[in-house]
Amino acid sequence: MSEGLLDKIRFDEQGLVPAIIQDADSKQVLMLAYMNRNSLQKTLETGYTWFYSRSRQSLWMKGETSGHVQKVKQVFYDCDEDTLLFLVKQEGAACHSGHFSCFYRTWEGEETSDKVFAPEQTYPRRSSSPAILYELYDVIRLRKEIRPQGSYTSYLFNEGLDKILKKVGEEAAEVIIAAKNTRGEEIIYEIGDLLYHLLVLMVYHDIELGDVFGELKSRR
Repeated sequence: MSEGLLDKIRFDEQGLVPAIIQDADSKQVLMLAYMNRNSLQKTLETGYTWFYSRSRQSLWMKGETSGHVQKVKQVFYDCDEDTLLFLVKQEGAACHSGHFSCFYRTWEGEETSDKVFAPEQTYPRRSSSPAILYELYDVIRLRKEIRPQGSYTSYLFNEGLDKILKKVGEEAAEVIIAAKNTRGEEIIYEIGDLLYHLLVLMVYHDIELGDVFGELKSRR
């Protein structure tokens, strides 16, 4: 798709266009997500799918943290020029549940395919994945905007940067103490506290998780 064709795509009032992702070999529909002009351009430039998160209001590359990337083989757009179709080579699974496709259930709730991988086996201690960082980041950002009473996160933002920095320092010290005591569960608990307060600091400075991931990737 050339720049001229990119200009023909009819983005909606939010600047978005739905993108259907389909396996290039089996033609199985894998997922549906949304792109804005920037994510579409990055997809075309890199050859891997990039989307726009409506909840995080930021770009994200499919498989950036999990390794389950989608290499673009072919791009189509529909007759109304307001929907995109991507044929891709899917690494691993398209769905965060571990299924190859996000469309693995019938209307009656029957699962029609097995998982490609099991997140609870990959992360046995807490049966979770790095996606929780994005979820927590979104909650913290919402607390910053609304400041509900009784919320500890709201309290930190109301107190300001010095309070947030003090807590980051305290939690870092707690991690060190727990590590010196070599107590596994205690170390995990304290690292969780430290990560939470680091996310609060990131939201305070409007730093996205993708910014940090990009910095780490540039050092590899």
